[in-house]
Amino acid sequence: MLMEVVMAGFGGQGLMLIGKLLAEASMDEGKEVSWLPSYGPEMRGGTANCTVVVSDKPVASPVINMPQSLVVMNRPSLDKFGPQVKSGGLIIINSSMIEVGTGRDDVTEVRISANDEAQTIGSDKCANMVMLGTYIAITEVCSLDAVIRWMEHQFEGKDKIIDLNRKALKRGYELGKAQEVKV
Repeated sequence: MLMEVVMAGFGGQGLMLIGKLLAEASMDEGKEVSWLPSYGPEMRGGTANCTVVVSDKPVASPVINMPQSLVVMNRPSLDKFGPQVKSGGLIIINSSMIEVGTGRDDVTEVRISANDEAQTIGSDKCANMVMLGTYIAITEVCSLDAVIRWMEHQFEGKDKIIDLNRKALKRGYELGKAQEVKV
């Protein structure tokens, strides 16, 4: 088993956090992982992305030229990383912020209105968790329970944030399962 994903968007959208949660949850389940963050020159509002590799064998390099999957939160990131996804790969698009598709017919494209879903839950700040839940549901790279445990650890003592993020992860997972897509 080898899963490669780039998670990309603006700084401040929580891409590093969901990448780290994915890596920690997968490692907790006995898988080999790498997590490689990349920031633009600005902190908030600039570009930010991370690469996560999950495998049942040691990961030789965290650098990926053509990922299997892309979780994308904004249009500039789709424009940059969309063409790099391997043929037969998966692209999960935050349709709340990206009105266009990839224009590719050789990948599976899933559109999730993550910001709208997060707003319904109580805060659009948890849109990243909706996207992570969707990714986990489709790829089955690790369990939702493991991600929730690591998220609770990350936000220990912040019960309201934990509750919102748990709901967002579960909602994203439901949306992902409803897609009836397997990668």
